[in-house]
Amino acid sequence: MILTVNNTPTYCYTGGKAFDAAKPTVVFIHGVLNDHSVWILQSRYLAHHGWNVLAVDLPGHCRSAGEAPSTVEEAADFIAALLDAAGVQQAALIGHSWGSLISLEAAARLKERVSHLVLVGTAFPMKVSPALIEASLNEPMKALTMINVFSRSTLSAPPSALGPGTWVYGANMALGRRVLASNPKVNVFHRGFKACDSYANGETAISQITCPVLFVLGAQDQMTPAKAAQGLIGKARDSGKTVRIATLPVGHHQMTETPDETLFAIRDFLRS
Repeated sequence: MILTVNNTPTYCYTGGKAFDAAKPTVVFIHGVLNDHSVWILQSRYLAHHGWNVLAVDLPGHCRSAGEAPSTVEEAADFIAALLDAAGVQQAALIGHSWGSLISLEAAARLKERVSHLVLVGTAFPMKVSPALIEASLNEPMKALTMINVFSRSTLSAPPSALGPGTWVYGANMALGRRVLASNPKVNVFHRGFKACDSYANGETAISQITCPVLFVLGAQDQMTPAKAAQGLIGKARDSGKTVRIATLPVGHHQMTETPDETLFAIRDFLRS
């Protein structure tokens, strides 16, 4: 589905179901050098089980036009504009990695318009190695290889990840190359990493949200180690939020390494 957001076309995958603003809605937000497709299993399931799904390509990424966000705050403003464009009064926000910071900041700003918040592969602060930031700018293929090794606990897919025989590492390398090539004007790889590295409002934002929050963490995550989310978890609990935690025995791409477990954690949380 194409929505006009901030006067530019924005692509949202709806999980194979027609969008109906009267249904409860969930918005999926991808991370750096990804697009809507990383949520394919989770988004299709929810779309066929009573939810509207808007799995978005962020501006300047793949099928969405517009200027690629240079900060988490800019991207959070985009999510608010997306809800307005879709005519959605309230939605659950689910974000992975950079998308988790965008979801968090948007939830803090939108208050009661967000019913549930799911932070997958999150950390705060989400600092990025200077060497990796430099490589994403000057040697993006080298940086892409690095993050795809660091992001996974295995290079082989479980049978349920997109189908038997799926090569998760190779598929995500191809996705990264496609996303990078989709915007010849801006290096969305470097811009996304800089946005993660510079975001400073995480603890304030988690205190300002008004909805329950689920953390989906990878026990073997080298990009956003599970321990790097503990500050946000503690701050959320200290401020009286309802907090759930699902720690999965994988790396940074929970959606493809443990697709069913990630889905079930999200599904059960949204039912609450």
